[in-house]
Amino acid sequence: MTAKTSKQSAWSQRCASNIFIEYIDVTLRGCAQVMFQNNPLTGLFFFAAVFVGAYGEGNPAAAWGCVLGTVVATLTGALMPDKESWKVGLFGYNGCLVGVALPTFLEPNAALWGCIVLGSIVSVIVLICIADILKVWKVAALTAPFVLVSWIIFLASYDFSALHNIGLPAPALPQPIVVHEIAGNDFVVRTFNGISEVFLFSSLIAGILFVIGLAIESVWAAAFAVGGAILALLTAMALGANPSNIDAGLYSFSAVLTAIALGSTFNKPSSRVVLYTIVGVIFTVIVQSALGILLSPVGIPTLTMPFVIASWLFLVPNKDVMPEHRQ
Repeated sequence: MTAKTSKQSAWSQRCASNIFIEYIDVTLRGCAQVMFQNNPLTGLFFFAAVFVGAYGEGNPAAAWGCVLGTVVATLTGALMPDKESWKVGLFGYNGCLVGVALPTFLEPNAALWGCIVLGSIVSVIVLICIADILKVWKVAALTAPFVLVSWIIFLASYDFSALHNIGLPAPALPQPIVVHEIAGNDFVVRTFNGISEVFLFSSLIAGILFVIGLAIESVWAAAFAVGGAILALLTAMALGANPSNIDAGLYSFSAVLTAIALGSTFNKPSSRVVLYTIVGVIFTVIVQSALGILLSPVGIPTLTMPFVIASWLFLVPNKDVMPEHRQ
């Protein structure tokens, strides 16, 4: 038995013997599952990265919202009959993202915290609903529950005075882009910004912490995350995207998730899988831009829906394109 296996076994034994420790374990796994990782230490690094990013941008409510959303969603998932999915954190990750997103775009107040609690509970129900629909095609719900719940709350905020907009994009009709400014960040900063933007922050340090957290569970996942961020960055630059958005990593975060999903989560890494993932990442950047234009008149962000759309389109035919690599 290796030292790593021994430590995991000791931790598993503690979780099995103590309900409180088991709940902490599952909550940490819920945060890690945002990037498809089933490891409590990865989740701990992810939470640390979220706090670094949130406090670095002067929005501590997003960090505490992340914790609250994950805790509530995990508690809700514990009431569901599927205990295996609960134990690996699959009921927690959408609530985790809901908890980050709402304080990022709406002013923190009592109504907002109530919406985080409600949204996190509903995210579990929506997850089960979407998963039941998609089981015919044998693909996962991914972060679609988080996106749908957050979109509904963002749209409702325009009609509720208790929910104050502090970051939602101003509704506007699509216009051809006219670029004057030059992007300022160097390539490395842009790359890690793209990874940290999965949790809605542009932070070099947070991005590095996310990569370390990924590498703890899967070196392949970390490699595909960095590779996906770089490829998305190059694609956006080649297509002449908005430099300030490139700097912030806004063209990369969905592509990072697509890279991890196609490259190492639902397929075993190989040269064929790498080529398939490259096409998926480039397409995700296009979807990111197209969906941003589509949603601009209603004034809500794309969140991770470009990743969801692109991944679904690539995962449904995955069984036929590369059946020997599926996992």
